[in-house]
Amino acid sequence: MPAPMRKSARAAALLCALMLPAMASAQAARCTLPARIDTPRIEVARPDQVRRTPVTRYLLSLSWSPQHCRDVRVRGNGRGDGAGRADEQFQCGGANGDFAFVLHGLWPETDGRDWPQYCAPARRLSRATIRRNLCMTPSVQLLQHEWARHGVCMTRNPDAYFRAAGLLYRAVRYPDMAALAADDALTVGAFARAFAAANPAYPADSIAVETGGGGYLDEVRLCLDRRFRPQRCPPESRGANLGQRLRIEPPR
Repeated sequence: MPAPMRKSARAAALLCALMLPAMASAQAARCTLPARIDTPRIEVARPDQVRRTPVTRYLLSLSWSPQHCRDVRVRGNGRGDGAGRADEQFQCGGANGDFAFVLHGLWPETDGRDWPQYCAPARRLSRATIRRNLCMTPSVQLLQHEWARHGVCMTRNPDAYFRAAGLLYRAVRYPDMAALAADDALTVGAFARAFAAANPAYPADSIAVETGGGGYLDEVRLCLDRRFRPQRCPPESRGANLGQRLRIEPPR
């Protein structure tokens, strides 16, 4: 791993160590691990998918799990393979937890639209690594995908990648999502301001909101600089228009 990336990983740990006392972990979802952990599929990138562009910033992407699970129910509860069905049952079945915001991933970015990805071959994650992170990212295959596509552009050690991502994720606090879901006049901008109010380290312009069908909340993406400090989102990462009406699937 290049020296600047090693320094960035250390910076994330230091930053979060400073943030955690003032910004207690806001999302301690009830989560019990399944007795059996599936083996993820290895992802092999095509040559045209490989991009080794310089890392100049990061995105921390947080998915709103109630919306994901609503989509699962609508499309018939299953992606067509065993691993997909097991992941969806774990995240959405209710027996293992009531998930709210979960970590989609920590993504190294570059100036412009061509972010680095698939920078090196990625080995299969160990079951121990998966077990340590499955309550944060409740999908075995998504953990493998995030490591293969994004993590290898930061480090050759998957545990170092997920440790940095986990520190950032656990430092985030959340507004009252039930109240916001009940607000018929909620806009993207008002939601970003509410999110910023819960996280004084993150200005509203460092928070991007991604929406799906019907204008429902899909993800919140936090824009970070090379030292993992909040920064204003660049134009290509600003998400939905601030004046757009935002709908939120209520938490369970």
